[in-house]
Amino acid sequence: MIGIFDSGVGGMTVARAMEQLLPEKRLIYFGDLARTPYGSKSPQTICRYSRQNMEFLLSHGAKMVIIACNSAASVASDLIEKEFPVPVFEVITPAIMKALEVTSGNRIGVIGTRATIKSNIYETKIQQIRQEAKVFSQPCPLLVPLVEEGWLNKRETKMIVRRYLHPLKHKGVDTLVLGCTHYPLLKHLIGPRIGKRVQVIDSSFAVANEVKNFVRDNPDIERSLSRDGENKYYVSDVTDAARMTAQRIFGRKIDLVMAQ
Repeated sequence: MIGIFDSGVGGMTVARAMEQLLPEKRLIYFGDLARTPYGSKSPQTICRYSRQNMEFLLSHGAKMVIIACNSAASVASDLIEKEFPVPVFEVITPAIMKALEVTSGNRIGVIGTRATIKSNIYETKIQQIRQEAKVFSQPCPLLVPLVEEGWLNKRETKMIVRRYLHPLKHKGVDTLVLGCTHYPLLKHLIGPRIGKRVQVIDSSFAVANEVKNFVRDNPDIERSLSRDGENKYYVSDVTDAARMTAQRIFGRKIDLVMAQ
């Protein structure tokens, strides 16, 4: 199975992309709803949670893992890759490569949690590849709780999105990276408020494409991935809002199982 973990239900946008691009492969998802959001936690705590999430997924049969949480990817991905003997993917690098592909003026905006923005990982990686690129980052700590509560069309959410995007709009960014897998659920609000000429990058399909190519190019791993059974969606807490958000992402009812 292909494992995916996130701090909540936002990483299900990655799971949905995986279902579409690799429908014959089984997935196991873990959303750490009991401890969300990760973006306000210290790097040490995020690393500890990430280890525990990896152990859970591997104990349930995952042969490779996608870190679908930007906060975890920004501070724990190197540690995870060193400590666990399976292929590990993260959502940051594919999003960066897509942003560099589509930017017209090398003015790239990034929105994310406090932990992701504080890590400077987007600025560092982008400028390692293209020195002339200008990167403007904006922490958006309220967006994950709003998504987890299902407040996707509330007036308050629209106001907060506009407030967060204003500095980036003022900087004249031509590309905006959604540096959190929860944020695609607010894309319908983000797009009009950042401006129709700005390219908005959703990392979900970017990382799913990377995994698809890796599986294709590694037949031994491809053969180890199960085709039988159903995709499993585990969470560390079950809420009505999470059920509703999961159903919104997939367009169908998702059975959220409490992790033991």
